[in-house]
Amino acid sequence: MNLVLQGPGAGAAQAAEAARLSGARDIEQIAAGAFRLHAAEKNAAVIEWCHEQKLDCAFVPEGRRFADLKLLAMDMDSTLITIECIDELGDLAGKKAEIAALTARAMRGEIDYARSLQARVALLAGLGIDALQRVYDGRLRLSPGAEALIDACKTHGVKLLLVSGGFTFFTERLKQRLGIDSTISNQLEMKEAKLTGGLLGGIVDAAAKAARFREVAHALGAAREQTVAVGDGANDLPMLAEAGVSVAYRAKPVVKAKASCALDFSGLDGVIHLFE
Repeated sequence: MNLVLQGPGAGAAQAAEAARLSGARDIEQIAAGAFRLHAAEKNAAVIEWCHEQKLDCAFVPEGRRFADLKLLAMDMDSTLITIECIDELGDLAGKKAEIAALTARAMRGEIDYARSLQARVALLAGLGIDALQRVYDGRLRLSPGAEALIDACKTHGVKLLLVSGGFTFFTERLKQRLGIDSTISNQLEMKEAKLTGGLLGGIVDAAAKAARFREVAHALGAAREQTVAVGDGANDLPMLAEAGVSVAYRAKPVVKAKASCALDFSGLDGVIHLFE
């Protein structure tokens, strides 16, 4: 196994100490703040030390190449982008605290996602649809490293899937802006230039995310080991379970416990460094 060590605080001294703790054979710097330690031994001491140092660490099989991938899927809210769009819409509706509390509980897996989404969307009833553009223009920001990860996918012919329990208004704009291949998300109902508090069509929940991931992977003829999924919330877990490599990005504990690896301190470009 190789140990990939990365984060804003990762330097030569940190790599050397991680190599000592893991018994790694040699150290390769793969990017600024990112190192691959060859022939490392997974043990609790190095994992605990990395956590104390605020460094991300992942033990990965040697020879796993980014160029061999066919599909990379990402969640949108708090993964590809830094915000939860529904919480920001709630702010414009004067109901951010109430909506954000429901969002947080749903992402931790404490309440049913579909019911929580319906309850949150209902609180947006009467909000002018111009609020959607205001959130997109003024509050939506890509997560650190997002563009580097997307560029790497395009360079190597890896198809990009954006899956979201959020809203089509945002996923479609990001698809066009970033050149994402396909998306799935929820559609807000609108009448007379206002949100009705309802949704159109079926709800994109955890099962729908996983089903879309399987559908795209099958269409691409992708074997499990040729797929990656990145997410942060409990509603991403079934999709993450489908992927050959699952990455918990700034994620809730329930997600980190089940993913292949976690990125708590690195940007999304940290996904690239997991591969040779």
